[in-house]
Amino acid sequence: MTTATQPSATTRPAGRLMWAILGLVLLADALDVIDGTVTNIAAPTIARDLGGGAGLIKWLGPAYLLAMGALLIVGGRLGDKYGQRRLFLVGLVGFTAASAVAGFAPDPELLIVARVAQGAFGALLLPQGVAIMTKAFSRDMLAKAFSLFGPVLAVSSVVGPVLAGLIISADLFGLSWRPIFLLNLVLGAVGIVVAVRILPRDRGDRSIVVDGWASGLLGVGMLGVLFGLIQGSTDGWSALPIAAIVVGVLFFCAFAYRQRTAAHPLIVPSLLKKRGFTSGMLIGLTTFAAGTGLIFVLSLFLQEGLSLGARNASLALVPLTAGLLVATFAAMGGLVTRLGRRLVLVGLATCALGCGALLALVVTLGAAVSVWALIPTFVVIGLGIGLCFTTIPTVALGDATPEEAGSASGSLGSLQQLASAIGSAVVVSIFFGASATGFVGGMEVTLIVVLGLLALSAPVVALMPKAALTE
Repeated sequence: MTTATQPSATTRPAGRLMWAILGLVLLADALDVIDGTVTNIAAPTIARDLGGGAGLIKWLGPAYLLAMGALLIVGGRLGDKYGQRRLFLVGLVGFTAASAVAGFAPDPELLIVARVAQGAFGALLLPQGVAIMTKAFSRDMLAKAFSLFGPVLAVSSVVGPVLAGLIISADLFGLSWRPIFLLNLVLGAVGIVVAVRILPRDRGDRSIVVDGWASGLLGVGMLGVLFGLIQGSTDGWSALPIAAIVVGVLFFCAFAYRQRTAAHPLIVPSLLKKRGFTSGMLIGLTTFAAGTGLIFVLSLFLQEGLSLGARNASLALVPLTAGLLVATFAAMGGLVTRLGRRLVLVGLATCALGCGALLALVVTLGAAVSVWALIPTFVVIGLGIGLCFTTIPTVALGDATPEEAGSASGSLGSLQQLASAIGSAVVVSIFFGASATGFVGGMEVTLIVVLGLLALSAPVVALMPKAALTE
């Protein structure tokens, strides 16, 4: 997405400052994912409080995702043109202000407008962090940074719904659901102060051309696909969601054609000619989507299928999160450097093993399965997802040149966001669609689909770079 080159060692921040910048960027990404998922649990309570009914429930999540998906890559190019620091601050200030409006919204209409604004400002905010790190970090530090992105997104996708349930049950100060959004005021204020102090200044490059046609085609494509997936999974697969998906796919095709012919494409053309990078993007799309969607479905299955409350469901998912974190730090500790793309295969196989074991338990015991029986499978699934989410971005960047690194890393960062949105919509749609006769059946079908995606991804690993990104 960006075209920045690596700076010389003398212009790079000190080690502690690089870690502080990384923490700030990860905070921004975590806020995005959490705010994209909290309404999955909170929507019924919000609708009862504001009186919006089914219409409000239907749009609370999609309003955010549609704005985010439509503007994400455009936000990255605007940062190239006007400066990443400036756009990061604009995005963070706007996101925080929109969260305040959402938290104090007196009616459904204003709340939906605030959710759209959150997504739009989030799209300005998120790409800048990747670009800032690409310019300021050494390649070794950049590899460590990217290995953290996937796990943070995965953990955040679990934290969001659970946090919503805990906050609603606590009814802090009698505010019910409102602290879900108002919490962003504290985190956003801290982020703004830190960003002003530590982010490196940059002027941007006003000569950069933001391809309006490509941006529009991509935006409509994202809008069509996400709208169709969410609308179809909510109200059934009528002509409207199917037509929206078809239109979205057509616009994506038009975007791809524009990429080939435009004088200033959004993605550096040489990257698309690199087999290792494109195969990494393909595996990333399927794996990030399957992993993020599976984690959310597991949360739904625990609550709806096994009748656990939000608090108990969050405790049941702790082993999965622990496995994910262990795998992340193991990969960062040197496994990805020593094994390269082989570690991607290990991650896919581990995740498949856990999903297979979980499927066997669900098929055999159904809703009578105990949480204690699920814990070992959750640990294995967490280990597999952690290895995949950590390793795929780092290995995909293995043969990118310094001149391509900015665009490559930015594209992968955007891919993770888009795949998370699509994955949640698709996998959750499959889960609910197959749950007509019970949530056990929905869980079985979901696991079979995830296993299929993992199996399809495995042969593509051979096309990825052999070695991971190194200094």
